[in-house]
Amino acid sequence: MKFFNLYIRYRLYLGIIFLVAAIAVNYFTGFWPSFILYLIAVVSIFSHFFFGPLRLIQEYMESGDMEGAEKILNSVQFPALLFKPIRSVYYTLKGNIAMMKQDYDGAEKHMKKGIDLGSGSSLMQGAEGASLLQMGMLALQKNNFKQAESYIRQALRKGLPDKENQAAAYLQMCSIMMNKREFRAAKDFFKKAKALKPTTSQIVDQIKQMEKYISRMPG
Repeated sequence: MKFFNLYIRYRLYLGIIFLVAAIAVNYFTGFWPSFILYLIAVVSIFSHFFFGPLRLIQEYMESGDMEGAEKILNSVQFPALLFKPIRSVYYTLKGNIAMMKQDYDGAEKHMKKGIDLGSGSSLMQGAEGASLLQMGMLALQKNNFKQAESYIRQALRKGLPDKENQAAAYLQMCSIMMNKREFRAAKDFFKKAKALKPTTSQIVDQIKQMEKYISRMPG
């Protein structure tokens, strides 16, 4: 695993080195002796631009090193060359990091790109739903309740990756329904969120706080 990560980190430079070596061998001895060097060079350079270094981000994300993750993302000089599913993940991660830095305009721009690229891919449905949920939360922060409701409903239709995200979506819908004074719908969404029994402390606290208001609502 470590060897593979090292290869990913330096494969462009390795590709160039192997390409120069292949040209030299080709010049002095012929094409066939240099074929394997050409092959390694082409695979290394091709994979650098079309697959990118996103695999390296995992170790930074797991350790909470967002600066390291951002450096890896910023090392992608030509994101338009990435394969479509990988490009979608790239823009989604860019949006997540921008959101953590409270750059909400940048987060919205990147997440929209990720969502557009992820549409229609069954492999990306969970990530697409999570991005739509975050877009809904961004809209709520801007007090755009209509847009927030649209995004969160789309997120629920697309599917979310786990019960924590599902509970968060239902709680946001509950808040939106309360704002619209549609109390019966608000109670239904609250029940769905609570039934999932989320364990994330932030969501658990939101349920406890919201329960105080739900019990007083008519309907």
